[in-house]
Amino acid sequence: MHILFNHIKKYIKIILFSILSIFFVSSSNAELTVEEIVKSRQALFSKNYSTAKRVQAFSSKGDFEKAKKLMIEMSENYKVLIELFPESTEDEFDTEALPTVWEEKDAFNALMTKASEDMIKLTTVIEDADDIRGTLKQFMWSNCKACHSRYREEH
Repeated sequence: MHILFNHIKKYIKIILFSILSIFFVSSSNAELTVEEIVKSRQALFSKNYSTAKRVQAFSSKGDFEKAKKLMIEMSENYKVLIELFPESTEDEFDTEALPTVWEEKDAFNALMTKASEDMIKLTTVIEDADDIRGTLKQFMWSNCKACHSRYREEH
């Protein structure tokens, strides 16, 4: 019972931190320069990619508690990313974002929301998955691919 209480306490802390982060980013975007906004979103996408690789590693090893914690972190990051694409950043600085992000803003936001929701779903199905790689592909990597193919320049 004590272990369960500690896990619940950890998740509550993560959720509260995420909510505060979203509030801070939303309210402070007006105060950030365009360059700071672009760099923030680039850093957050990069962080999500490295976190996704860690999720895959932990899941493959059966360390689902560590993987789930990272999944929740990624979910919250996707919510924050929605706020980091104001129109003022469309043509600024060295960015790999395509104009379709702003031309199809509702679809882009929907994809970020779906990615966030899929990460939460992943926390509920990963332990019982017969095919961990396939489950990660369905709930995590497919959203990355969808975004890259539609909204990001090719490398």
